[in-house]
Amino acid sequence: MNSETDAYSFIETETFQPEELARTEPAAYTVQIGSQPELRGDGLPTPMPPNTMAETGITESTVEQLILKQLYYKGEAMGRDISNALGFKYSVIEPMVETMKRNHLMVAKRSMGMGNMSTVFVLSEAGRKLVHQYLEINSYAGAAPVSLDEYCEIVKLQKLDPGWLTKEALNAAYSHMVVSEEILSQIGPAVNSGKSFLIYGQPGNGKTFLAEALFNINASPIYIPYAIECQGQIIQVYDPLYHAPLDSPSESLSVLSNAVSDSFAYDKRYFRSKRPFITTGGELTLQNLDLSFNPASKIYDAPFQVKANNGIYLIDDFGRQKVTPSEVLNRWIVPMERKIDYLNFQQGGKITVPFECFLVFSTNLNPEQLGDEAFLRRIQYKMFLRSPGEAEFAEIFEQFCKKVDVPLASNLVGKFLTKYYRSGKKRMRRCHPRDVVMHAMDHIKFERLPWVLTEEVLDHAFNSCFTTVNHFDD
Repeated sequence: MNSETDAYSFIETETFQPEELARTEPAAYTVQIGSQPELRGDGLPTPMPPNTMAETGITESTVEQLILKQLYYKGEAMGRDISNALGFKYSVIEPMVETMKRNHLMVAKRSMGMGNMSTVFVLSEAGRKLVHQYLEINSYAGAAPVSLDEYCEIVKLQKLDPGWLTKEALNAAYSHMVVSEEILSQIGPAVNSGKSFLIYGQPGNGKTFLAEALFNINASPIYIPYAIECQGQIIQVYDPLYHAPLDSPSESLSVLSNAVSDSFAYDKRYFRSKRPFITTGGELTLQNLDLSFNPASKIYDAPFQVKANNGIYLIDDFGRQKVTPSEVLNRWIVPMERKIDYLNFQQGGKITVPFECFLVFSTNLNPEQLGDEAFLRRIQYKMFLRSPGEAEFAEIFEQFCKKVDVPLASNLVGKFLTKYYRSGKKRMRRCHPRDVVMHAMDHIKFERLPWVLTEEVLDHAFNSCFTTVNHFDD
């Protein structure tokens, strides 16, 4: 990991269409998502649980496959547990369960006497044979997917309105950092607009840290589906590496209480999450930006920009990927302008999905090394993050010492600056105070020295932290 990315954490923002493409929905949304969505106090929708199979937006065949796969993998399961695993109220799948019982695909093993909801089911021999056919299609057995149309609508409805970010919220997000008003005045409009943003400057000056601090903004949570169904294919959106559900699974107090409950606060095919923040670096390839087919499970994994929808996607170390910057940006010319993206299935089909992530590019390279004027014009906002001045450097140094609770000897920072930066002519970087102090702490612990920074300790830390410029003269 780049040294400037330590301890950084980042929010989830989001993108907005150009005015000519801005949404035209009325304030009180009437689009159907499952059943009618409810508006929260922040004006954003909550996908309500479907009450019938027709309201799910997916076919009975898809749900039948999932029910039988659940029984196949679990061995046996109560009717209510099956519906919970799919994210449905039991009443939605009850007619299908009855049909599968009549068709001898599943049989009741035992019951608590409260109908199919409390009945434990197992697969029949015919059911097991049918499941093997379904597994040839795909092995997905998680929460029921939502339709592509429904996914497009929920992403559109969860966009933050232009002007959502206030100066107070931005200042609060960066309160843990030493950052100038000039920097905040450049970050604010870019984030508020949701347009693409390039941060460039020398390594070690905190470009990634600056971007990731946006995670501290108190933005409204969103709903993300576990999976999408389109053209008979399953696309998995949920990724535990990047998504953190805010609601922990409800614990069953007893078998009885679990069996009789049939009420959800929202459609459980979705999980409630903070707006996502996804980072990729030099490992990024063009293949990562399209649907990825898993030949073992026969399901697709959504690309990074889909997983980051309604949030932020940071491309770190831009220009050092396995593909050229122009190839990356050319891939996104249409999505950045029209807010839609085109993805490809392995068998040749193509789908259209929303492109509602705020793209942030961070690079140590000179922008001229990335591309020509026409290329850079595609990225709407640019910010040069300069190296800190002496006052800012000293403040970063002192704040970090307070954070790790290590006292400073009198006038130590001034002496340190004079010795190594004024006289030694070393260029200051925002990461240097942290790096040097951490080395000093390691030295103190090893040598069993008093817990205080002294000139001698800092000299040792500086020499172990940085290479000697004229080492070939030795």
